[in-house]
Amino acid sequence: MTAEALAPELVDAFSDRAWRIDNLYYVQDEYGAVYKFKMRPAQRKLLDELHYLNIVLKARQLGFSTLILLIALDCCIWNDHFAAGLIADTRKNAENLLVRVKFAYDNLPEEIQQLVPLLASNSTEMRFANGSSIEVGVSLRSSTKNLLHISEYGKICAKQPDKAKEVRSGTLNTLAPRQLAFIESTAEGKGGDFFDKVQQARAIEDNGREPADMEWKFHFFPWWQDAKYQTAQRIDLTDEEVKYFVDLEKEHGITLTAQQEFWYALKWREQGDDMLKEYPSTPDEAFAGATDGAIFGKQMRAIRQLGNVGQFKFVPGVPVNTFWDFGLNDMQTIWLHQEVHGRHRFVGFYENNNVGLAHYFDYLDKWAGMRGARWGEHYGPHDVDDQRQGLQVTSIKKLAAEVGFIFKKVKKNPSKQAAIEGVRRVLPACDFDEGGCAKGIAHLEAYSRTWDPNNSVWLNEPRHDEHSHGADGFMTFSDGYKPESRAAAAPVIVPAARSLQGSVGR
Repeated sequence: MTAEALAPELVDAFSDRAWRIDNLYYVQDEYGAVYKFKMRPAQRKLLDELHYLNIVLKARQLGFSTLILLIALDCCIWNDHFAAGLIADTRKNAENLLVRVKFAYDNLPEEIQQLVPLLASNSTEMRFANGSSIEVGVSLRSSTKNLLHISEYGKICAKQPDKAKEVRSGTLNTLAPRQLAFIESTAEGKGGDFFDKVQQARAIEDNGREPADMEWKFHFFPWWQDAKYQTAQRIDLTDEEVKYFVDLEKEHGITLTAQQEFWYALKWREQGDDMLKEYPSTPDEAFAGATDGAIFGKQMRAIRQLGNVGQFKFVPGVPVNTFWDFGLNDMQTIWLHQEVHGRHRFVGFYENNNVGLAHYFDYLDKWAGMRGARWGEHYGPHDVDDQRQGLQVTSIKKLAAEVGFIFKKVKKNPSKQAAIEGVRRVLPACDFDEGGCAKGIAHLEAYSRTWDPNNSVWLNEPRHDEHSHGADGFMTFSDGYKPESRAAAAPVIVPAARSLQGSVGR
């Protein structure tokens, strides 16, 4: 097949990628039916608004994986020496991506297959006679790519953070400059590289500017933009469902039809809290749902719904207690707490690493000085008595006492599960200032069980990651704070400035 053998209008059509995708490729749906692919409005919108680097936050089953796979195949067919890479959360899912690409290629017109023959095909690679290729895996580090597709990156970040780090530092660095990349995923909590990249891309969009070549462009596709998410089956809506739809219109200007409301309500009753991340109405809602495996996910979601996360500022005249977690070579955390009218108000959270103990005392001095705060008790975990090597061998507790911070040691809970249950029990009595505790709140929401990739199950054991120390510091509170003991203790007034000699590191 040559250009000379085609009518001019057909030459123009074949030069148009959107035309080719809508007219040349066949796909198979989940029921086994084969049909010619035709872009739905959301898919066409993504194609029309492509940037070099594209991050797609979406509701389920909108067909973006299919579109991106066809774009990858189309680029390989119509460009010589084009290298595409496809990443998924598991090897099986990655191989399934290639199966779908192979199906589309096998159903191309015979003339195109003869023009660009397939030289090799296996479970991880397709190679074409024009030098182009498609490779799949759970991460890719070899050879430069002209197109990357990372599917369900949110799940990779949530379940396998080490794998996500490998994708970020390895796979993304295989992409040649000014080439195509797609990260598409449903949300998985407020944490991980997918969440961070979405927030960065949204900030660019909010600033009203186009992303630079090396910045990610944000694309969001909610459930209500797709025509299939509606039903004519009428149901009686609950008060909670009616309130949700009213708030959606009042706060976001999203007006739904009755058929859309009926569909959403029925799906919500089936999915529960997973509805937020699987079928989000807004980007913020997508990340409000609990991460799979999140240890405190349900409890944190519940207190948010009750309004216990919001504006809960420091109350003058009420002592401030601190609850610590000490990291040996990593993060140290501090929760700042007041007891206000019988409730636990968390007014601040601080974390840092690779700095001496004096840094944290200095931070607290400044925090208290700016607010005229007075300290109640300082609670340290069981290792507050452990000796650390500084200019002299001493314990954190003794070193802190030299400068006026008197630590109360919280006995180690013999059972991690018991400590976790202690947090779950106390969370309904807690209020969090979202401004002062944003990082700490994120840690509690993302604190997760360990994912077993071999058996595809969540284990009971908590995962040690960037969220662990924030959660452990909160366990210092739930394990050690006794309201009745606080009243009997004389508050320690913090001096304006201190000098700490021979401070230990972490």
